[in-house]
Amino acid sequence: MIFRAKANKALDRAEDPRETLDYSYQKQLELLQKVRRGVADVATSRKRLELQLNQLQQQSSKLEDQGRKALALGREDLAREALSRRAALQQQVTDLETQHTTLQGEEEKLTLAAQRLQAKVDAFRTKKETIKATYTAAQAQTRIGEAFSGISEEMGDVGLAIQRAEDKTAQLQARAGAIDELLASGALDDPSGMAKDDIQAELDRLSGGTDVELELQRMKAELAGGSSQQAIEGGTGQGQSQQQPQDTPRFDKQ
Repeated sequence: MIFRAKANKALDRAEDPRETLDYSYQKQLELLQKVRRGVADVATSRKRLELQLNQLQQQSSKLEDQGRKALALGREDLAREALSRRAALQQQVTDLETQHTTLQGEEEKLTLAAQRLQAKVDAFRTKKETIKATYTAAQAQTRIGEAFSGISEEMGDVGLAIQRAEDKTAQLQARAGAIDELLASGALDDPSGMAKDDIQAELDRLSGGTDVELELQRMKAELAGGSSQQAIEGGTGQGQSQQQPQDTPRFDKQ
């Protein structure tokens, strides 16, 4: 019972209604073809009986003529024999006519059944195509709805792939941030020597600032020293120019 239930479920999942409808339509066409062949066979038998009836009727007419000729010639015995044979042929004609009537009735029934079956097959074909088109449209609409809602297998796989990618990205970002924090705090050593902790960075900043201040003070001192030297050199030159006329000797004219 469990096996049948599972098999039925598997068959229901694998069954395509469109294929089932096409198969049923094919079977109806085969049945219609058999009925048409039956009509053709009955019509052939009827035609054969008609040919036999025509032959027997011709023989019966011939025997009747022969009996009349024999009676006219005074051969009553021959006339009696011809009429006896004609009577036997007439019995065969009667039997064949009965069979002919029966076959004709069967042919009419089969023809009517073939016409009805043809109409049924045509109606089934129209209904089949309508159901197939409706099923295809419903299937497409269902797939589109599942794709939009994300519950289809294909879109579900895509959603899972995106979720896994986002999770891995977040995990890598968190790991990178944690490593940066550990390197900055000095908990981890940087083998390249490029990373510095907060204290070292602050010391470097202060040292850099002190160097700038010292350089600035030196430049100010140089500028101040240069100005004093120029002032001293300027004062000395002016004193010499003022004392030079006094040292120049004078010559009195006699």
